[in-house]
Amino acid sequence: MTAAMRWPVPLLLCALALSGCGQPASNGKTVIKIGSASPLTGPQAHLGKDNENGAQLAVDEINAAGLTIGGKPCQLQLLAEDDQADPKTATTVAQQLADDGVAGVVGHLNSGATIPAAKVYSDAGIPQISPSSTATAYTRLGFRTAFRVMSNDAQQGGVLGQYAVQTLGARRIAIIDDRTAYGQGLADEFARAAGAAGAQIVAREYTTDHATDFLAILTSIKAQDPQLVFFGGMDPQAGPLARQMRQIGLNAQLLGGDGMQTEQFIRLAGNAATGAIASTPGLPLATMPGGRQFESRFTARFGPVQNYAPYAYDAVYVLVDAMKRAGSADPARYLAQLPSTDYQGVTGRIRFDAHGDLSSGNITLYKVEGGHWVPLQTLHSHS
Repeated sequence: MTAAMRWPVPLLLCALALSGCGQPASNGKTVIKIGSASPLTGPQAHLGKDNENGAQLAVDEINAAGLTIGGKPCQLQLLAEDDQADPKTATTVAQQLADDGVAGVVGHLNSGATIPAAKVYSDAGIPQISPSSTATAYTRLGFRTAFRVMSNDAQQGGVLGQYAVQTLGARRIAIIDDRTAYGQGLADEFARAAGAAGAQIVAREYTTDHATDFLAILTSIKAQDPQLVFFGGMDPQAGPLARQMRQIGLNAQLLGGDGMQTEQFIRLAGNAATGAIASTPGLPLATMPGGRQFESRFTARFGPVQNYAPYAYDAVYVLVDAMKRAGSADPARYLAQLPSTDYQGVTGRIRFDAHGDLSSGNITLYKVEGGHWVPLQTLHSHS
């Protein structure tokens, strides 16, 4: 057992957690604080707010239905913090949530923020469930507090690599990633799977998650005559990249992951979005077990679902399910229940493997047609 996996929690931190779970509300109910961490400002704010709204919807529904834990009436309170999709800010936010006495955290959005924040939560003994971070490294840190409710990059990247070669028939592939934990991690897994399936990686280029000019990279790639360009990164970069591919006459198929599979990508790419293919872990919203009902409730209050809101919603319910089974909202007591989770959520059946990953999941491929993402097929993946 590594030092990071040793637990108990220090008495001071335990006291902080208990104080956050034990404050009486004006209605006499015990307040349980749940943290939410995601970018609420900057170019990824639309995704971060989507996560917060998904968690808020779950909190409000649970409160409206009446929550009892260990025979005591309780009330959830969501504390939302802006990590700006920045690793350093994420650790500050994580410490703030720990100091505020949250009983659990839904977050962060980005793997690059989730990974450094995970140590803060581990040190404080606070369960963390990410609804959207897919980097494999997150759940390989050895922290008992780290979980996620969507497939990881090994699962998604493996499916994408095989799909590129076996279904799209690409033999010459160029890869670009944004050097973030998410983008590089997904690109590495894609490269491994595509290579194993028989493709030649003719170019491997890098950018950042703040860049918008990719002409130099794309011109270099064009000279290698790829049949497919894979991008590991988020929609603020994927949109301009698609436009600039068309601008220089690079007619290769554009393929990406969940960071690209958003309506914002289509808005940013314009007509160049047509024909792009991207994946998202999980089922299409309309075919999730509770997807249509969730969408109706969510859109009536917050507007269209961006991407990860259903996963943030499920993450709250998974935390509360573990609390109910433990008969306590004290992290030191209910954390032990999370590994044995077997919960039927909106997104599907949620069970964790030894690392805190989903034991199995789905990866759905989408293609932009007529200005919208249209589901192509769903593939099953195991951890």
